[in-house]
Amino acid sequence: MATEIIKTEHLDKIYRDNGVPVHALKKVNFTVTESEFTVLAGPSGSGKTTLLNLIGALDSPTAGRIFFEGNDISKKKPKELSSLRLNKLGFIFQAYNLIPVLTAIENIEFSMILSGIPEKIRRERALQVMKELGIDELANKRPNEMSGGQQQRVAVARAIVNSPKVVLADEPTANLDSKTGAVLLDIMERMNREKNITFVFSSHDQQVIERGKRLVLLHDGMIESDNEQK
Repeated sequence: MATEIIKTEHLDKIYRDNGVPVHALKKVNFTVTESEFTVLAGPSGSGKTTLLNLIGALDSPTAGRIFFEGNDISKKKPKELSSLRLNKLGFIFQAYNLIPVLTAIENIEFSMILSGIPEKIRRERALQVMKELGIDELANKRPNEMSGGQQQRVAVARAIVNSPKVVLADEPTANLDSKTGAVLLDIMERMNREKNITFVFSSHDQQVIERGKRLVLLHDGMIESDNEQK
């Protein structure tokens, strides 16, 4: 039986837009188990990115609870949440979020620096993951010297280098052409299969939606359907 990693109970999130309350999520119950390759889909404003941010401890719920590996993280202190993000979670963003002044390998090493991993081990791990992703020739290039697809591969390497339990990817192919996006998805499918990394995507992209082994559709802040895919 698959191990449960993430669980939400009656999750609510209310934002304020110029003082007007916006109910982004409404009583959402959602579970992620080990080795899933899940896509959260739905129109703009459906709540998929909000849900991704909450389960990634990047935001806090208005009401309800979030569990990670059985521990309620809803009320944990910022330092504890920071440790969770650093050691258990990997993030891939639409805008890549690479540090402009750092080279590719330095960007990949950055989270390991924060974790206090010694320099020699950091460099070995970073080079290994770059080889696995076919980007070792980019080691000394800065983001402005790379294509969008190359930057996103570096972002993937940064997300997985610390061997996270879960990688959360928010519209990871949005700024890529379809061919480059397909290559990136191939890489992430291989990481899921070979390294047992759990992936949860938020995406409008049809090719991402089709690749998902599980498709969760959101509408108006609620889960509309939740189905396994072939």
